[in-house]
Amino acid sequence: MSNVPSDLKYAKSHEWARVAGDTATIGITDHAQHELTDVVFVELPAVGRAVKAGEACAVVESVKTASDIYSPVGGEVVEVNNAVVKDPALVNSDPYGAGWFYKVKLANPAELGALLAPEAYAAQIKG
Repeated sequence: MSNVPSDLKYAKSHEWARVAGDTATIGITDHAQHELTDVVFVELPAVGRAVKAGEACAVVESVKTASDIYSPVGGEVVEVNNAVVKDPALVNSDPYGAGWFYKVKLANPAELGALLAPEAYAAQIKG
């Protein structure tokens, strides 16, 4: 089973959030990238876009399927990772590092409480 980093919060839909101050970095989990197989295309939200928690705001295409990526938290997109647009394989090779998608300035930090702790997410993907 893939490891689940303990410094992240997880959405049931397999996105993660790493919070630093009032900003959350968003990506998809190792489990998600493994299920997708080889990622060949990533479409990210525009900087300045307001996203709501649970809103589809990015797209990942693999050799197998296309999947919407849902924002685990709401806020304003303040940065996107153009490296994954140029090299989508980063999502597969480093989903918790270089393969991140975008950063959001949190509109409501309390939304983080609705996300899963690492142990709960690990239990979800095992179950």
